[in-house]
Amino acid sequence: MKNKVYDLIIIGTGPAGLTAGIYSGRYGISTLVFGTLAGGLAGEAFEIYNFPSHGKISGFELMNKMLVQTKEAGGEIKPEKVSEIKKGKNFEVITNKGKYLSKKIIIATGSERKSIGLEREKELTGKGVSYCATCDAGLYKNKNVGVVGGGNSALAASLLLSKFAKKVYILYRGEKFFRAESAWIKEVEKNPKIEPIFNSAITKLVGEKRLESVEVNNEKTINLDGLFIEIGSDPQINLVKQIGVKLEKGEIITDKKQRTNLKGVFAAGDVTDNPLKQIVTACAEGAIAAYSAYEELEQEK
Repeated sequence: MKNKVYDLIIIGTGPAGLTAGIYSGRYGISTLVFGTLAGGLAGEAFEIYNFPSHGKISGFELMNKMLVQTKEAGGEIKPEKVSEIKKGKNFEVITNKGKYLSKKIIIATGSERKSIGLEREKELTGKGVSYCATCDAGLYKNKNVGVVGGGNSALAASLLLSKFAKKVYILYRGEKFFRAESAWIKEVEKNPKIEPIFNSAITKLVGEKRLESVEVNNEKTINLDGLFIEIGSDPQINLVKQIGVKLEKGEIITDKKQRTNLKGVFAAGDVTDNPLKQIVTACAEGAIAAYSAYEELEQEK
């Protein structure tokens, strides 16, 4: 409805946004959730071992469960991209398809994968260069691939790729794996298809129509059919910059109730200054943000 004012608009369909949608639905407040990537980056996770109630589950399966539960709780989900937020008597949220009004906002925009910033990286994306092992692993059956990174995401991607590829090289700048869980490291070390190459920085991508090899440390060449970039991600903060939400080191500052400095605006998930970026913490922040928004709405009646 053109002039409808929602109680709450949630921007983001990752674990934080969907959990917020589940809770707000349970509170009986009118809720609209926007997101173009159902499940966010969590939906691309190969296997998740540390989410309570599941010994092991794929990111796709877990996030699909949350998506269904959000809808069942009464949350309205629209696959639209939000381009702007305006502050007035109510918040005006502008997407690629329309304009919507809301009394409260939860920012759960998550993060976007980092690139390594090499020449021709963008040109070769989809032609040997990838940022999603879950999406593309099956394309590299019996081929040689490389994974850039030394954290949990890089090791998980390597293990998934080893199910298809002939050989998997982990190319990492450090002398040893950094911030990776010991369980992941042990799995990698006992996998005969995976070979970590430490103190290795990719300095050049080689290939005309698609990736053929990479140059390491300006001297060594490794022939590769595919290269997967797993070096972390950056919080998506462009929307909140428009309305003056305070940031620190590129992350949204929130209090214990997930409130930002701007009244009526809450934030949850990877976009906040919480140091632990995990699905379970994103869910917790989403639940708190939804409750805080509900609490404010009740006080304002």
